[in-house]
Amino acid sequence: MDYSRELPIPGSVVLVDKDGHQAQHAEGRHNTDVVLSPKPSNDVNDPLRWSWKRKQLAHWMLVVYVMTNGIALCSLYSVLSPISEATGISLGTLNAGTGYMFLLLGYGGLITQPLAMMFGKRPMYLISQLGTVAVVIWMAFIKSESEWLANKVIQGLFASPIEMLVEVSIADIFYAHERGFYVGIYGMTLFGSNFLAPIWAGFVNDALGYKWVFYISAIQCAIGTVIMFFLMEETNYNRGTSELVEEHDGSAASDAERSAALADKRNSEKDIPSVQVRQASPESASSLIGTPYSYVRRLRMFDQIYCSAEMGWTMVWRPIVLLRFPVILWSGFLYGSALVWYNVLNATASILFTDLYNFSASAVGLVYFGPLVGSAVAALWSGWVGDRFTMWMTRRQNGVREPEYRLWLLVLNAIICPVGLILWGVGAAKNVHWMGLIFGGGMVAFTSASGGATAINYAIDSYKDLSSEVILAVVLVRNSMGFAIGYGITPWLDGMGYQNTFITAAMVGLAAYISFLPIVKWGKSWRKASRELYWRYVEAGVIGH
Repeated sequence: MDYSRELPIPGSVVLVDKDGHQAQHAEGRHNTDVVLSPKPSNDVNDPLRWSWKRKQLAHWMLVVYVMTNGIALCSLYSVLSPISEATGISLGTLNAGTGYMFLLLGYGGLITQPLAMMFGKRPMYLISQLGTVAVVIWMAFIKSESEWLANKVIQGLFASPIEMLVEVSIADIFYAHERGFYVGIYGMTLFGSNFLAPIWAGFVNDALGYKWVFYISAIQCAIGTVIMFFLMEETNYNRGTSELVEEHDGSAASDAERSAALADKRNSEKDIPSVQVRQASPESASSLIGTPYSYVRRLRMFDQIYCSAEMGWTMVWRPIVLLRFPVILWSGFLYGSALVWYNVLNATASILFTDLYNFSASAVGLVYFGPLVGSAVAALWSGWVGDRFTMWMTRRQNGVREPEYRLWLLVLNAIICPVGLILWGVGAAKNVHWMGLIFGGGMVAFTSASGGATAINYAIDSYKDLSSEVILAVVLVRNSMGFAIGYGITPWLDGMGYQNTFITAAMVGLAAYISFLPIVKWGKSWRKASRELYWRYVEAGVIGH
């Protein structure tokens, strides 16, 4: 007997109550028919049950973390030449160090992510900030190549939560119908901090010297740490349920049928972990139980272990195993493809504007205002528009949300990315006015931020219960691609020149973004094929749905 057919398809959940029989709905004039997913418990301290103001404060603490840590990570890109002149470290070694840092921003998550899920996200964020402050101050005193490389590896490890933990924190406190907006804000802040850092760093270097770029980076990061210590709460929560208890599409069996089928399967396969269906509480916010935590209680750290050491170790290796799921692998490819063009902008901005347009170092920093605006517009598109488009599609499909709905937003990326790259590279080769390159950079930044946010949302929507490991797997693919392009962009430019390089890049960008079309067609069938293995993984360790 095929027991897997009794299991629901991951991600295909009912988000619109067409029949009026769901117990819990979202608030708001336009959301009265929206089903709450994940299903919250009736505990007053459940992050899903927090008040709107409390959730917003928690979200803005994540913004503070990403902005201050991101600036500390990227301010160095404007002062690599002064560092080389002052220390004698070659630009090749300096760039190699930043490449290792970027690689560790991804692979460091194999250490920091399980620790955060086991001991708490709040202490991990604070440790990340304190470590970053120390490493950035150290940068001002580096004198040797080996010291620089060690510094970058350590910085990448400390800062790795910025790449994959924030998305999971967002999923801790926001429901499926609103999550996309906040992931969009995260994408805007992450890319925005990267674009903002060079704007001021060039002027500080001209006025005070490169060391003050690091001092100011450390100071703003330390201020962010103090703010987070007093206002950031822990969002880890053991709800004890999974998405399995929610209503899925019409092909899914009832909870009773699933339980019966899975009980039979346990009898026939004793060595395979089973999936137990637990019902979430249907109580409304007016009937919550428990005593709200006091302010002092909310500041506690390391007072609870959220999963076993065995489960923590599993979270180290399982993200790599999850890459066998085509949806996760493609999400990583999409995110990596989006990030590649951000790396291309960084690698060529200084060369283009100083050599071809005679900009000063500080004026080159101002070029990043274009990408900064592009990333802000991307937050609106991938977040606010994306959520509303997804719910519109869900209402048209009998209330069932398929994660693939959101991918249609990439049509705009497929158009804008090639145009932006051609404006940037071919425009420079043809000596167009520098404002054309600013617009091109903004367009490319739009696609980078919105493409990344779409990849994150698609992965989380597809496999919500393993979101921590899923995002880590996605970031591993993304950062590996980014690391590779960092080494390949200079030979690429030298071999083909700006015009041919960026025409090729435009075609590659177009191909990468239209790759969503096969995913729209076959993504659900891939999720369906993965459901038995996925639900086994979920049952092996549900930390907090």
